[in-house]
Amino acid sequence: MHRPSPRRLIALAVGTGGYLVLAVLLRGGPAAFLAHPPLIGLAVALVAMGVASAFAGGSLSPGIREDRANRWVLPVFAVLGVLTALVPPWTDRRDLWSLDGETIRWVGVALFAAGGALRLWPVFVLGDRFSGLVAIQPGHRLLTTGIYATIRHPSYLGLLIGSLGWSLAFRSVAGVVLTALLIPPLLGRIGAEERLLAETFGAEYAAYRARTARMIPGLY
Repeated sequence: MHRPSPRRLIALAVGTGGYLVLAVLLRGGPAAFLAHPPLIGLAVALVAMGVASAFAGGSLSPGIREDRANRWVLPVFAVLGVLTALVPPWTDRRDLWSLDGETIRWVGVALFAAGGALRLWPVFVLGDRFSGLVAIQPGHRLLTTGIYATIRHPSYLGLLIGSLGWSLAFRSVAGVVLTALLIPPLLGRIGAEERLLAETFGAEYAAYRARTARMIPGLY
């Protein structure tokens, strides 16, 4: 388990707290937010993920070899992440482009929690080999066991599921559209990672890729 630095703890506290505060304010304030039990569950899941991520490791290290051409996805992810934080609670408050029913909210909370767990699990497993950049780290080796024995990019699948869950917790059609907009840069990111891994590990990666799915067995 990674031991977080004070800087990392502060950054995560500010990031998680800011995300939650914005959602509460845009949903109409604490009273309006807390009037919906699913949104309380969403807040608990968000805080739990923030705490867990402090101990998950990972970095933005370029390692010993990086595909710098793929850095364009980072600002795209940042913009979409901010919009996903802001738009769903805002449209929910105004009942604008909204899906109906509290059941949708609970489905969203379940997906958000499941997606967050799937997003963080590989970070715990990979530790310092997990980078926010497309890079080969010192001592890098292929991991082909556990969930990686079935799918090659569980963290990206978790990102999509979590984003969809957040949007559904606020019944937001606009949020679902924003989640769909994540797919093109994610596909670009996956392609860049797979090219770099194929160049680094050659036949070993080719054999691994042949027996696994990128994110969804039988589909992709």
